[in-house]
Amino acid sequence: MEADLTRSANGRIAKERLYHGLLFCCAALTVFVTLSIVATLAIDAVEFFSRVNPLDFFTGTEWVLRSDNPILGILPLVSATLIVTIVSALVAIPIGTAAAVYLSEYASDRMRSVLKPALEILAGIPTVVYGFFALVYLTPWLQRAGLDLSLFNLLSASVMVGIMIIPMVSSISEDAMSAVPDSLRQAGYGLGATKFEVSTKIVIPASISGIFSSYILALSRAIGETMIVVVAGGSQARMFNPSEPFANLLNSGQTMTAAMVQAVTTDLSGGTAGYYSMFAIGLTLFAITFSMNLLSNRIAARYREEYQ
Repeated sequence: MEADLTRSANGRIAKERLYHGLLFCCAALTVFVTLSIVATLAIDAVEFFSRVNPLDFFTGTEWVLRSDNPILGILPLVSATLIVTIVSALVAIPIGTAAAVYLSEYASDRMRSVLKPALEILAGIPTVVYGFFALVYLTPWLQRAGLDLSLFNLLSASVMVGIMIIPMVSSISEDAMSAVPDSLRQAGYGLGATKFEVSTKIVIPASISGIFSSYILALSRAIGETMIVVVAGGSQARMFNPSEPFANLLNSGQTMTAAMVQAVTTDLSGGTAGYYSMFAIGLTLFAITFSMNLLSNRIAARYREEYQ
């Protein structure tokens, strides 16, 4: 009997060690893949900066990708990327937060079980479909509404990116709100607060770290979006003009991801500065999104509420 218990205990220990090793390998694999991507980008970016002055790249206001004498200033790409990110945030953050409040505080269990999966379906639609919808349906509709839009424009692309990231905002925010203890809600009701007051003055402040994290993660997703801006946004790099702030929005523009696609799909030969530019753009984009993720973690740690 004692020998059987010993063998059983040894078997459990062996299984635990096996599971530990498998889980460690999975975690190490993700780190290895990330480091490999960064190393690949860095190696080719170094080759790019050996041909192009880094100061000209980071401060240049023109982007003309061609085989001979390209003009590679990243600021027009960054400005277009920020325009798309800001407009998509104006679409996604109010709608996503309102949807999260409804799902967390107002919807019945039956309604939540239907609406939340239906809302998250938006995240599963291929982004090229969003881009096609923006180009074929949204842009003509906005033109009929009176906006002087070109066929390819950043406004339609931005709206579609905003719709695409709504599920990320609503799902993560709803999870954060649902984690707020019911005792806080009941205390608010006991003081005579309405459901709206409890939602906006108790639940949202108590879950603010998770809500802000959802915003930053969604914006990181918007910054890295490719197919929507390639299909609907166009490929004309334009520097943002403060005197005409809506000119870039109503006309075609080229984001950082769209410029990377152009560098791959054009007839540029390998080994040219234009070809290597996509690695420099990719490294810059990685640095931006990585910084936003660090900011998200810092905000979550700073404002996290711990409940007993």
